[in-house]
Amino acid sequence: MADIVTPARRSEIMSRIRGKGTKPELLVRSSAHRLGFRFRLHVSKLPGSPDLVFPSQKTALFVHGCFWHRHQGCPYCYEPKSNIQFWREKFKKNVVRDKSVQTGLEGMGWRVAVIWECEAADSDGLRKRLKELLGRR
Repeated sequence: MADIVTPARRSEIMSRIRGKGTKPELLVRSSAHRLGFRFRLHVSKLPGSPDLVFPSQKTALFVHGCFWHRHQGCPYCYEPKSNIQFWREKFKKNVVRDKSVQTGLEGMGWRVAVIWECEAADSDGLRKRLKELLGRR
């Protein structure tokens, strides 16, 4: 199946996808802050620059997009219909990198957690999950 936009337009669209300050990340940050947890953002000295770092709990939290990081069983984790080989390789590299980052952080004594894009949309579930991960306040 052919792409419905030109390669130049596709490049422009893809260039606007950001890794920081995404809607799911903002939802997680807001919820964690309202629960009284304090954190640092995108600490570049840690492997993978975790989205939120809770130094007092020595916990690194990643907010992963279901599509990009392959959240198994999620409706947002669909397969693109064009350029299939490119996307399979891209997704495979993302998953391998995620595992490598997690192993590196755990080797440094950090606890690592992932909140998926679809989980961030459920505010009650998100609050409950943050409390479980970080302790009650």
